[in-house]
Amino acid sequence: MTVKKSPSGPVVLSWTPVAAMAVVAVVDLTMGPGVGLLPLVSLGPAFGSLVGGWRRTAVIGLAALLLCVGLGMYNGLFDRPRGYTAMLSVAGVTGVGIAAAVMRSRREAELASVRSIAEAAQRVLLRPVPLTAGPLHAAVSYTSAVAEARIGGDLYEVVASPHGVRVIVGDVQGKGLAAVETAARVLGAFREAAYDEEDLVELGERLERSVARELEDEKFVTAILAEIGHDHRVVLLNYGHPAPLLVHGDGTADFPEPPAYALPLGLAAHGGPGPDPFPVPFRPGDQLLLYTDGVTEARDERGGFYPLAERAHLLKDPDIHRALDALREDLVRHAAGPHHDDAAMLLLRYQQGAGATPSTPA
Repeated sequence: MTVKKSPSGPVVLSWTPVAAMAVVAVVDLTMGPGVGLLPLVSLGPAFGSLVGGWRRTAVIGLAALLLCVGLGMYNGLFDRPRGYTAMLSVAGVTGVGIAAAVMRSRREAELASVRSIAEAAQRVLLRPVPLTAGPLHAAVSYTSAVAEARIGGDLYEVVASPHGVRVIVGDVQGKGLAAVETAARVLGAFREAAYDEEDLVELGERLERSVARELEDEKFVTAILAEIGHDHRVVLLNYGHPAPLLVHGDGTADFPEPPAYALPLGLAAHGGPGPDPFPVPFRPGDQLLLYTDGVTEARDERGGFYPLAERAHLLKDPDIHRALDALREDLVRHAAGPHHDDAAMLLLRYQQGAGATPSTPA
C-alpha cells in the first residue's frame, strides 16, 4: 500500500515567491519609499530556489529585477545609490538561488538513483514469495523503518521443498547496510538448506553455523522456521522470535508458544540449548501469520502497542492479499506516524478442500 501525500504543501510553496514579491510591492506603493522595503523583492528568487529547477528560479529572479526597477523608478530611487543597491541585492540572491537549485536537482537525481538501486537490491534479497506452495496460499507485507531505502534487516522466504513447504521469518539485530548484509546471508543459507536438509532441526543447525561464522560482537538474528507437510500440521522451530498468530477456520486465534524459547541465531556459542520443534494443528481454512516485532511493538500516540490478537478478524477476506492489506492499513493507522522499526508480515492460508498430498517444489 502506498500512502499518498497531499499536494497542497508543494503548491503553496510554489506560489510563495509571487506572494512575497506582491506583498513587498503593495507595501512599497502604499507606504512610500521611506519604508525601505525595496531590497526585500529578493525574497522572490530566494523562495523560488526551494521549488522547481534553476530555469524557474532565473525567471522569478528576472521578474523580481524588473519589479525592482519599476518600483525604483516610481519612487525616484535611481538618483541615489539606494536603488542600485536594491538591484544588486536582487541579482545576487538570484544568482545564489540558481546555484542552490542546480545543487538540489543534482541531489534529487542522486537520491532517485540510490532508491532505484535499493529497490533492485530488495528484489534480489526479498524475492516475491510464491502465490501458492503446496496446499498454501501466501501473501507478504514489508515496511522498512528507513523509508527512503525501502529495505532493512527483516527477512522472509517460502520454499516448496521435497520435504514440505518451509518458511522462515527473521529479524536481524540493528539496522542499515550491516543488517541488510546479514539478512542476505541468512536467506542464502536458508534457500540452499531448505532443499538439502530432511530434518527441520538440522536445517536450523545449519543456519546457526552459517550465522555464527559471519556475525561478531554479540550480534544475532531472531527467527522462526516453519514446515508444513501433508499431515495437517505445522512444525515450528523458534529462535527467540515472537510467536506466530494462528487464526482457525472458526475465527478464533491464538499464539502457539514453544515449550521453551531458545537463543537467537548467532548466540549458540553462549551454551544455551537449541530450540525444540513443536507441532501445531494446521488444517484447511486455518491461517498462520508470521511477523517481526516491528508489528507488535508499533505504538500509537498514547504509547500503546499494536493489539494484534484483537485484529485477527481483519484477515477474514476471501482474497489473502486484500486480507493482509487490511491488517497493514490498520497497523499504519495505529502507528500514526513513521515506523521506528522494520515490520514484516507473512500470511499463510491453508486452502479449503486441500487434500493430504505432499508438497512439491514450485
